[in-house]
Formats: sequence, structure tokens, C-alpha cells
Amino acid sequence: MTERALRVGGGAGVKAVCVFVHGRGQSPEEMQSHVLARLDTTATAFVLPRAVGGVWYAARAVDPLTCDTRAELGRGLNVLEADIVAARAEHPGLPLLLAGFSQGACLALEYAFSGRPGPDALAALTGCRVGVSADGRPQAVPRGLPVYLSGGDADPWIPVEAMADAALDLARGGAALRSDVFPGRPHEVSGAEIAILRAVLHDMAAGRDPAMGAPR
Repeated sequence: MTERALRVGGGAGVKAVCVFVHGRGQSPEEMQSHVLARLDTTATAFVLPRAVGGVWYAARAVDPLTCDTRAELGRGLNVLEADIVAARAEHPGLPLLLAGFSQGACLALEYAFSGRPGPDALAALTGCRVGVSADGRPQAVPRGLPVYLSGGDADPWIPVEAMADAALDLARGGAALRSDVFPGRPHEVSGAEIAILRAVLHDMAAGRDPAMGAPR
């Protein structure tokens, strides 16, 4: 576990693990209060990585990749890999969900496409790929990976078109995808998205593949 990561939950009753990545200008503590506290689950151990300065990369997600952005992404992906590997070592045999909000969702998506040691499921809440299709981004998403991808139709940070491109990349890679677009939703994690996340963690803790069947 990286020294910067915040750990929440754990103990004898843990049956699943979630690595949850915060957004731009946010912190693990904000994700704990705005997301984890609304999940009402005690069977999941959470690991919340922390970006230096609260930012995983300086550019907008939809900007073409530069050398600086690629380097920043690489450092962020290294942090996620270290926390995922450490979480699996601490909780051997338990299913692991990689999740994130906004810039954290984008970083989580890039991790899933990177070919690194992967999660058992992915939840990208208001996320898209980083960069543009001409950048030659990795496409190594594990076939059959359960993925939940969400966004808003007028989100100020993640355009719905960019979210749709991420959905297309996931579909082409053979991911088991559910994607929701929420008209008029502010840049936040809505109650419907919390319900999906809760359902995914419940299924994983019960040893089932995530059905992602919660209503919108």
C-alpha cells in the first residue's frame, strides 16, 4: 500500500476490496464522505489512493496527449498498480473493484486498458479515456471485464461524446458494459450511481459476477 493511500474498513467480515480514485482537486477524505458513507456496506475494505496536490495529471482529459501528460499518467498508473497489488496481498482471494470519480474515473479507465495487473470489475463514475483516438492509446482491456461507465449529458469536465468514445473502446475490447447517461445531472455522484456501486460490491462480496441491475 502506498503511504499516501487512505484505508477504510477491513477486518474479519471483509469479503471484497475496492480501490477508489478521487477526482481533480479532491482528496480520499472527500470520497469517503461523499461516496463511501452513502454505500452502507461493511463487507468491503476500501483503499483510496491520494494524488500529490490533488491532481493526477494537469491537462483536461480530452486534450491530445503530450509528453508531460503521458509521464503524469504513468506516475498515476504506477500508484494504482502499487495499491492494487498491495490490496490483493493483504486480502488474498477476495474480488477487487477499481472505481473512481471524474479524473479518478479517467485514470481508472486508463489503468484497465493498460495491460497491468487488473481488477475484477471497474466502475468509472463520470469518466472517459485520456487523450484522443489519434494518440494511439493502449487497448488491452481484459475481455469480459464487468464495467460500469456513467456520465451527464452536459457535464462541464467530461463531455458526453468522450464518454461515448470510451464506451466504444470498452465494447470493442469485449468488456461486459453497462453505461448510463444522466440528463441534467450536476458534476457529482448521484443516488442512482451509488445504487449501482452498492449492487456491484454486494454481488462481488457474495462471490457473484456483478449484475449491475440496480434501477436508474
